Amino acid sequence: MRALLLSGCLALVLLTQQAAAQTLLVVGDSISAALGLDTSQGWVALLQKRLADEGYDYRVVNASISGDTSAGGLAPAQLQQNLASMAQKARAEGAKVLLLGIQLPPNYGPRYIEAFSRVYGAVAAQEKTALVPFFLEGVGGVQGMMQADGIHPALAAQPRLLENVWPTLKPLL
Repeated sequence: MRALLLSGCLALVLLTQQAAAQTLLVVGDSISAALGLDTSQGWVALLQKRLADEGYDYRVVNASISGDTSAGGLAPAQLQQNLASMAQKARAEGAKVLLLGIQLPPNYGPRYIEAFSRVYGAVAAQEKTALVPFFLEGVGGVQGMMQADGIHPALAAQPRLLENVWPTLKPLL
């Protein structure tokens, strides 16, 4: 079995090979679940369309769950351990791993932000995975790109999220 794991924003994508078509499974949190939007409008649905448009024989399944934050906690050490464990398990099944990193807003405090920001690079280096350093680049904190809650990307942001992932994902396909 060949697989691809895409993880970040506490999102995980697993790609498996079955018959002619391959399956890209996205397991993540509310950002990949397209909270506040119809799932057909989210970046994961746009990924399915992009794959088809570019001739890739993949079926994308979005199994993301709002509130699924790496075993219910965001302590940097625990997050790092969880992401590393997911990467190891995926690689044991023949996966290629792509980690999608996030950055936190300043209200979390400098010490926590610094510890958190090191997690994605550390996991990528330790597990020898590809990395998108900031999945929400051009989205987080940008007026019109976030929903009213200031946490979840708006409809207008979904194409940008895909564009942030695509250049690093495409070579892994």
